[in-house]
Amino acid sequence: MTDELQRWLKESALPLRSLDVEASDNDLEPLRRVLDDVRVLGMGEATHGTAEFFRLKHRLLGFLVREMGFTTLAMEASASAARAVDDYVVNGTGNAADVLAGLGFWTWRTHEMLAVVEWMRAHNRTAPPERVVRFVGIDPQRCAHSLAVLRELLPTVAPEQAGILDGPLGAPADAGPGAGAADGRRALDEARELLRFLEEHRTEIAGRVGGKTVDRALWHVRAVVAVADVAHRPLRAGTGEAGALATRDRYMAQAVISLEERSAGGVAVWAHNGHVSADHYAADVPAMGQHLRKRYGERYYALGLLFGEGTFRARPGNSATRPPREHRISAAGPRSVEARLAAVTPEDHLVDLRAGRALPAVGQWLDDQQFLRSFGAAVPRVTYRFHMTPTVLGRTFDGLAYVASSTPSEPLP
Repeated sequence: MTDELQRWLKESALPLRSLDVEASDNDLEPLRRVLDDVRVLGMGEATHGTAEFFRLKHRLLGFLVREMGFTTLAMEASASAARAVDDYVVNGTGNAADVLAGLGFWTWRTHEMLAVVEWMRAHNRTAPPERVVRFVGIDPQRCAHSLAVLRELLPTVAPEQAGILDGPLGAPADAGPGAGAADGRRALDEARELLRFLEEHRTEIAGRVGGKTVDRALWHVRAVVAVADVAHRPLRAGTGEAGALATRDRYMAQAVISLEERSAGGVAVWAHNGHVSADHYAADVPAMGQHLRKRYGERYYALGLLFGEGTFRARPGNSATRPPREHRISAAGPRSVEARLAAVTPEDHLVDLRAGRALPAVGQWLDDQQFLRSFGAAVPRVTYRFHMTPTVLGRTFDGLAYVASSTPSEPLP
């Protein structure tokens, strides 16, 4: 690193005095200027199983809600299943641990996420209607909840269509991207046909059952369409048609845009670093954040979260069935982004990359290829310790948060 770059990183570091949501907001006050015109803040994470990332994003959410007027938390979680979590944080319906379990992802079934949900519920108990914070899933995965709702509604809303759920359309209930569910294309075609039917006959159906009921049915059909669309595709494009990974991020971006258009306040997006990136991930997949950058320009802010060393939770061996366990990792190599941040400011801190673009040495660093660590819900055995992801920071992130030590997220019973 040049002296100019080191000096800028040191002078620009915003120390994080605490990761506790109830801590004083004094050390976060500079973010008021940084995020003044931001409508959508992407809060990333280098792993899905680092407790400190949960706690930091919880603290940032508290500041955004209290001080910046944000009113939506958009989660990388099932759009269908997350409606139960939203019902809990807004109305107190059900049990917090149960609705988190209903999301179907081990990543969010943690004590740290439970604290976020309970904090949202406590805030909403006394918040005026315009300051109520919503919990919204944006991920087109797992539509079992929507299929259950449609089984309840269709006999009344569209009895002539009720039998459609007994065929291939019922297959993608728990499907993920590229799952290749049996008769996946037929399931998608049937979902689209059901959607077309309800849209064409909406006025007539609303006259019988009410507009809210038919709109509820339409929402759940659209959720099923998205899941079936992502599930039936190959993970990557092979014949010119977008693959499941790219399609998934496009749906997530569309969901965020729809939320922002309906929200009085800003939208905080909680997802992996790869998804909030304003560029690509996995080499060639257009990230959700890239779509958001095109839509919002500088009003979208991509914040990447990195860590120094420690442990985190993930499934071993890139397996979708093995239970997650702790993985230990030492500090990244000296040429990594993490090492360069730690060399200048070893403690937890934030840095606004936008502020350094005009400085020659900083601009060059942001435009050159760098390497950082990125782990998903599963990691390969042993070799994960050596894995580094290439990135160009100036295209990928607007800011970085660094936590020196990672400890594993704590699973709920």
